Order: sequence, then structure tokens, then C-alpha cells
Amino acid sequence: MLFEPSTKARVFATPLGVDFCASLIAGLDTALEGQGPEALARVEIHVANARMQRRLQALYMQRGPGLLPRIRPVLALAETADLEGLPPAMTPLALRLELAQLIAKLIDANPDLAPRAALYELADSLADFMGEMVEEGVTPEDIATLDMGDHSEHWTRAQEFLRIAQDLIAAEDRPTPEARQAEVVTRLIAEWRHNPPAHPVIVAGSTGSRRATFRLMEAVAKLPQGAVILPGIDRDMPAEIWRGLLKGRKTGLAGEDHPQYRLAKFLDAVEVAPAGVPIWGSDEPAEPHRNAVISLALRPAPVTNQWRTEGPKLTDVSGAMAGVTLLEAPSPQAEATAIALRMRQAVAEGQRAALVTPDRRLARKVTAQLDRWAITPDDSAGQVLAQTAPGRFLRQVADAMCAPVTSEGMVALLKHPLCHSGADRGDHLRRTRDLELQVLRRGLAFPERDALLEWAAKRENDPDATAWVTWVSDHLLAEVNRAPMPLADRLGLHQARAEVLAAGVGQPEAGSLYNGEAGEEAAKLLRNLAADAPYGGAMSARDFADFFSALTHDREARSALRPHADVLIWGTQEARVQGADVTILAGLNEGTWPQAASADPWLNRPLRDKAGLRLPDRVIGLSAHDFQQGIAGGEVWLSRAKRDDETDTVPARWLNRLVNLLGGASNEAAQALRDMRRRGDEWITLAQTLTTPDRSAAPEPRPAPAPQNDTRLPYLSVTDIERLIRDPYAIYAARMLRLRALDPLRATPDARLRGNVIHNILERFIKETSDALPPDAEAQFMAIGEAILAEEAPWPAARHLWRNRLQRLAPWYLTQEAGFRKVASPWVVEEDKTWDVPGLSLALRGKADRIDRDAAGRVAIYDYKTGSVPTENEAKHFNKQLMLEGLMARGGAFADRPLDVARLAYVGLGSKPEVRDEPVDTAALDEVLGGLRRLITHYRQRQVGFTSRRAVTQTRFEGTFDHLARLGEWDETKEAEVIPVGETKGEQADG
Repeated sequence: MLFEPSTKARVFATPLGVDFCASLIAGLDTALEGQGPEALARVEIHVANARMQRRLQALYMQRGPGLLPRIRPVLALAETADLEGLPPAMTPLALRLELAQLIAKLIDANPDLAPRAALYELADSLADFMGEMVEEGVTPEDIATLDMGDHSEHWTRAQEFLRIAQDLIAAEDRPTPEARQAEVVTRLIAEWRHNPPAHPVIVAGSTGSRRATFRLMEAVAKLPQGAVILPGIDRDMPAEIWRGLLKGRKTGLAGEDHPQYRLAKFLDAVEVAPAGVPIWGSDEPAEPHRNAVISLALRPAPVTNQWRTEGPKLTDVSGAMAGVTLLEAPSPQAEATAIALRMRQAVAEGQRAALVTPDRRLARKVTAQLDRWAITPDDSAGQVLAQTAPGRFLRQVADAMCAPVTSEGMVALLKHPLCHSGADRGDHLRRTRDLELQVLRRGLAFPERDALLEWAAKRENDPDATAWVTWVSDHLLAEVNRAPMPLADRLGLHQARAEVLAAGVGQPEAGSLYNGEAGEEAAKLLRNLAADAPYGGAMSARDFADFFSALTHDREARSALRPHADVLIWGTQEARVQGADVTILAGLNEGTWPQAASADPWLNRPLRDKAGLRLPDRVIGLSAHDFQQGIAGGEVWLSRAKRDDETDTVPARWLNRLVNLLGGASNEAAQALRDMRRRGDEWITLAQTLTTPDRSAAPEPRPAPAPQNDTRLPYLSVTDIERLIRDPYAIYAARMLRLRALDPLRATPDARLRGNVIHNILERFIKETSDALPPDAEAQFMAIGEAILAEEAPWPAARHLWRNRLQRLAPWYLTQEAGFRKVASPWVVEEDKTWDVPGLSLALRGKADRIDRDAAGRVAIYDYKTGSVPTENEAKHFNKQLMLEGLMARGGAFADRPLDVARLAYVGLGSKPEVRDEPVDTAALDEVLGGLRRLITHYRQRQVGFTSRRAVTQTRFEGTFDHLARLGEWDETKEAEVIPVGETKGEQADG
């Protein structure tokens, strides 16, 4: 026997500031003292969640061999109870699949209800809503009878979604998990009325926030050998405040956002006064005086006037708050750095430090900061499966089956660490690299089997290249049926393709796809999905990829790396059942802790209240209880960032209350608050010192490299001349270092490609109509445009836009073309020529867009600009392209003799098309030639450097080689520093 007989409900509680699990075990030891070891094995403990179960088991294992009590989570009753006539619950995944089918049909019939892209999010949300209805005893009829007259049309539409769930909620042969839990509790309560268990039954650590759990707690508290142990009761709160929490219900639940509300509601239901609840075990609070301060700070809003009368009566406030540090960081990064520093110090001093926060971004920032000291924290949240290597690989394979594979998608998949993870991975990576550089980055937006086979055939020293390309083509590029098909078949295709790609050429297994904890979790997900596939109906490739991605985001995997045992990151739920020497409550801003209520697509707050469903206040109250338990520890940090990435933040309501109370309660309390902030400021200063760069080091100069051992500028293009004037460093990198930026892997319909497409259209049109413009010139022009757009612009939206632009341009262009041909006939179109500039040893290369020649042999040179044409000042000082082409023609570059240049003109094809002429007289061309000689001669001097960004058009745009020039470590206001590079004759280079 564990408890003495009693006619009243048996309820205990642990005080704030104790380790609940350790206290629970200690109390059991005391209660069973003098009894045999088998007495503990008879005890049945229902705990709040699986985390508490694991924590209790771990604590018992640390004690060595011995018998254990039966420990199970309350919510596991639905999974473990095998009651006669009660069928097993459908799995959450099966429920989600069935709801998705029903919602899809509803959306297809009424497209205005919701976008199809929201299908699976709606299925998740509706499943949660159904579970809440069952837990709170709300029937579909209750929802259907809600009066929507005073509410927007949105809620009327929401009712249409809720109606589709009625059959699933009412199904008795396949109950939902929540429905089975409720039925199990009902049957247990009925059984216990007639045949109560003789062994001790305890419900520990739960506050009864769910209706089924609340009913179970009521029943257990009244069993002959039953007891409920509540966590973290506030013994400093007056009785009238306890009673006030339950008074009044208007539009919301009065007092439900208070941390002690759930305990008050349960104690009221079992008719036990809070002051009469005995303390379980003998553990004392870490700081009793601090508990009194926090209790007063968290009083309900209507009675905060009590601060004035009770605040000055608080005793030993300075001692109570001596272990509390208030850290108000200027940014989340500074907050994370300061927290990491404290956790590092805890490691050095042999302390157990725990970061408690619901903010996963902050947790990741702290983890990144700890990495500088090679400390890996034990993060209870693990890692989202979607972010692990197996999760990403499976998602990429699913996406690749939805549409033709792009070059970018192909490279991303082939370079994934799990792709071809079997034998010969080195050869696989080498071929992937070569294929990327030699084929995919040359403008192939959508890889094709023939192009890959052609590339493989040219690899004379790689006899296995063709087999590798065939493997890639068969299992990555091969077309798949994207139309709806049964989920089991769709899943089979996905899994088979993923395993073949993971294994590699000719390998029978799945490579490393299922290795490690993340791989095992991925395999488990695939097994679960296969088991519930019959409930999924038919899915298209796109729907399956979206659904599978959503599933991977819902699952977690623990890292294979061994974390530090005393550096912990917990969510607020994990912190309820744990203890640490240093507890850091972080992210204490409104919207983070407590988290902002998510948008409810089903019912607004008034309708929820009418239906009897939970309101957001309940979640806030549970978060408040977590805060009150956390701050009651020994050494505690209260941490927040004053500003996030976008705007100033607002302190969490509980932190705000504490600060306001301490600031006005008394001089001692105000000094305690200043001391809390001072301690936090010291850590902020330390964090800023750690992250502040060393200012003693000289900043990088604005570079102007001066090559000493190379012949400078032996060849240039006509477009290089403008670059040499504007950004000499770019010419140094491109022409002297012979560097070239890689073409983008993802070809995009940008301005450059649009210009190339329009140039190709004009080139083909001029060549096909060189004799004369046909009567249907515009139709022929558009037909050529359609053909080239189909060849070179594989983006439907871009083709549509560019086609419309061509249609608007065609009349103006053909009018100008007719005018050009009255004077001269097309002669040269898109030809590259090189001209040796006399007396300069410079090979100047130029590509003429178009040269016309008249009957007298004179030529007109036209340069097409798909954007705006250079202004007069730009042409005078920078853009010399057209004038240089005139010099080349005069020098005989485009023919076997010098040409008489009669016209130089820019033809602008932008939104405001125009033709603008450049001067063609001998003096103007001679002036350009002289300027070219002076420019090249200047930069051929060894003491002259190639300055970065000398006169760029707009400083807000980065150039191709700016990263090499270390732009950002200097600015355009600095003078350039000439930096000799290379070896000078007779000298040894420094390195």
C-alpha cells in the first residue's frame, strides 16, 4: 500500500524551482520506505509525455539494477490499451491522406474555396481541428449549428470543409487517435467505478489541458490507491486570487492565460483547496523569495494594483534576484553569442547549462557560435528530416519527377553526397564536374540523352563514360507518368528511382541512403507511407512531391554526432521535466515566447467560444507556467534581443511585468533590477569584444595591380576599351590573368539572353531577305522570331513577353530597314574581325552587327542595342565601340582594302526605339585613334596599375571580378595603390 485510505481526492504538487522528475522519484522512495523492492514494481505512473517517461527511466537507470515502476505517457493509452470491442485507431498519416482526398474533391468542385497548393496544409490543420473537437467533446452538429450571420463569408466557406470531416469523426470502426483516447478513458473510468485497481496508480506532471487527460486525472485522484501529482504549484498566491482565476466567462476564459489556471481548474473540479494541497517529496525551492516575487509579478491583470501594496513588503529581493541575469541584446546575433559564451564557461566550470527557448532560429545561432569551441550541444529537437541528407535527397528525387530536369536540378542531384554513394564515387564526381563545365554551363537549360551521349563519346580516356551517361539518362532524365496514379504506385516509382540513384552504376543496393539515424528515419517514413498508401487515392507527381516534402518537414532525426552531455538545448516542454545548474530562458519577446497565435482557417475566436473549443489563452497560460517554472531555478538568465532582422521587438509580457514590478516596488527591488541588467551588459560587452574585428590591422587598399613580367594588352576587343576606361582591373583579370566567370548553371531569361535572341532574329531575317524586303516582311520577321524563341528561350512566360515586344517593335524596325536599304544593301552581318592597330602592336577584335555597302563601295556600320543607346557624353568619354569599328573598316579589317565609311549609327531597339548617328569625318576617327594609342600606351607602362572600379556606370552594381579585388574592404573614395605583381627582370618575386 502506498497511500493511506481517504474519502477525498488525493492530490499532491511539487513546488516551483525543483526538478520534477527527481522529486517524483524521491517522493516515491519516501512513501515506499520499509516495503520490499517489489512494491515499486506495482506502481503504475501515467506521465505527461514521452519525454518525461524517458527522463524518469534514465534517472532510475543511473541508480543501478533494480525493479522499475510501470511508466507510460498519458497519450499512449490510445495506443497501448487493448479493450474488447474497441478497434485500433487509424494512423495520423492515414487520417491526413483521407482528408487530403476529401479536400481535393471539394476544391476541384469549388476552386474559389482555396488554392490547390494549400491542400496538404489544410489537411494537417483540419486533422488537428478534428482532434480538438473530439478532445473537447464538440460534435459536428455543434459546428453545423453555429450562427454565421454576423460573421464574414469566409467562416461560412470554412463550414463546407468541416462538413467533409463528419463521417471520419463519427466512424466507429476506424476511430481517430483522439477519439480512441477519449473512449479508452471513458471505459477505464467506468471499469474503475466497479473494480478499482488494487495497485497504486499515479498521474504525474500533467496539468489536464486536454479534456480526456483531465477526466483521467479526476478519476485517478479518487481511486483508493490513486494520486495526481501536479507540477509547479504557486504557494505564494493568495486564496482570493486562486478563486478569481475561475470567475467570470464572457467572450473568453477568464484567467486562462495565467500560469496557475490549469491547476486551479483541476483543484476546483476535485474540490481541493490550493492551500491544502500537500507537497510531494521533500525537495525545497531553489529560491523561495524569488518565487514570491514572480508570483506577484504574474498576478492577473485586473489585480496588478496589488503591486503597490504588496511590492514594498517583498523581503530579500536582492538575494532572491542575485542569481538572475537580465540580458537585453541589441540583436539576435549578439544574444546568441552571449549565450554561447555563458555555456562555454559552464563547460569550463563543470556545470550543466541548458538553453530553453521556443525559437529554433536562435537555437541554431547558438549552436553555430558554440562550434567555434568545438562544442556540440545536445539539442532535444534534433534536426528536421527535410534538412538531413536523406531527406533532401528524397525530396530532390521527387521534384525531379514532376517536370523535365533542368541543368541546375541535375547537377544538384548528381553532386548530392548520397548520389552514387556506392562504388566508384570518385569517378562519378569527376564526370559530373566535367559534364557541368563542358556541357551544362554552355547554355543547355534542359539536358537531353543525345547531348550527354555525344559528350561521353568524345571522352577517349574514359571508356565507362557512356555507361555512366546511360545510367543518368535512364534514371534521372527518363520521362515518368506525371498524371494521377495510385499512391502506392507513385511511391514505388519514387523509392525505386531514389535507390538506384543512391546506389550508382550497376550497384544492387541503395548505397548509403538509409545509413545512420537520419537514414533510418527516412526508411521508416517510406515504410509508414507504404502501409497507409491505400488511403491516399491517386496522386499526380506534383501533388506527391508536395505531400512528401510536407511529411519530411514534420519528422525529426537525431544527429549521429555525439553531443556534449552538459550543454543542452530544450524546448519549453522538455524543460518542464529537466533540471540544470544554469538555465537560460531565451527569446523572451512577444510573438516568440509566448508564440503568436497562428491563423485559424476554421473558426474565429467568438465562434470557438460559442462552440466550446480551446482559445489561444490556454496555450499562453501553459507557456506562462513554463516560464514560471524555469525562472524558479538556481542560476537563471532572462534573455531577449531588442531588435530582430526587421524592427524593434517588444519584451515578453511576463518579463515586462517583472521589470515593471522590480522598478517600482522598492529601492531594494530597483537596485536588484539594475544589478540584473548590469550582469547582462557585462556579457553583451564580452560578446561584442569577441565579434569585433581587430581594428589595429590596416584595411585593404583599393587595388591597382601592375604586372611586371607580362606583355601588357597584346589584344583587346572593341568592347574591352570601355571596360579598360571604366574598370581597368576587370581587363587585368580577364585579359592578363585569363580568368573567365563560369556561365550560370541556371540559364535565366535575363537582358543579356534577350539581347542575344533579338540579335539572332535580326541576323537571320537580314540574311534571308538580303536581296529585297518581301511584301509580307512583318509576317516573315515574326515567323523567324517564333522559331528562334522556340530554340533559345525555353521559358513560356519569357517567350510570351519577348514575342509581344517583337510585335511592337516590328513596324518601326521594318520602316527603318526599308530606309536603310534605299541607301545601301546588307553586306556583312555578325562577323568577327581582327585589326592590327598601326604602330601599337595591338590586335583589336570587333564584331560588326551589320555593315551595308552602297553602289559606290561606301559602307554604313550599324550597332544594334536592345536597351538604350549610349548618350552623347557616354559615347564621347567611354563607349567607343562604334567609332572603333569605323577605324577597323577604314583600316581594311572587314575587306581586303580600306573602306570609305559613310555612316556610323546606333540602332536602339528598347522601349523607345531610335537611331542615333556618330560622326564619321576623318578628324573624329583620327581623334579616337589617338585616344586609343594614348590609352594603351599609358597602361603598358610598368609603374601604371589597373585600378579597380575607376569609373563604373553605377556603383550599386557589382562587377564580375569585384570579389577578387576584395570590394567591401575599401570604397571608391580611396585612392588606388599600385601593387607590382609578377617578377621583374633580374629580380626574384617575393611570392
